[in-house]
Amino acid sequence: MPHIDLPAGIPGIRGPMAFSPETARPLNELANWLLRTNAYHPASTLSEGERELIATYVSSQNDCFFCQTIHGAVASHHLGDEDWSLVQSVKRDYANACVSEKLKALLMVAGSVQQGGRSVTAEQIEAARSEGATDRDIHDTVLIAAAFCMYNRYVDGLGTLAPVNDPDFYRNRAALVVQNGYAAS
Repeated sequence: MPHIDLPAGIPGIRGPMAFSPETARPLNELANWLLRTNAYHPASTLSEGERELIATYVSSQNDCFFCQTIHGAVASHHLGDEDWSLVQSVKRDYANACVSEKLKALLMVAGSVQQGGRSVTAEQIEAARSEGATDRDIHDTVLIAAAFCMYNRYVDGLGTLAPVNDPDFYRNRAALVVQNGYAAS
């Protein structure tokens, strides 16, 4: 049950965004900038699926069910991971997941950001660089991780609703996000 009077039946972050459209606009703009490469990151080497995996991983570390599930569904959609097995393996043990060594190194950085920004080490950054991460990739990974700590706390701090046993809800929503980007509706 939400902690404030959010619009009925609107799950996850969309409830608080409907409650406060004036904050929804910049939060959605940030999510689109962070996660949608084609429009915002023409020089980035991170795909939209990889960006969504970083958001998913951080959200899972923060135990935010809604965010890890919706962003996992979006990542799965981008990556052709129909049964979500890749996403589950990244959340469970990214070091042994079937992703690139570069992404593994960036997920280590993201996990450190989730613990606290000062937990990121020069050795982690060097490991990411040695696997081909650019300064833009490292910057964006840190910012995705930091932003998703905020988004996760926004969602869970207000006690928003999250469809627990409805994977089709997340798949359908993911298809809309892939097509239209992040928006309050």
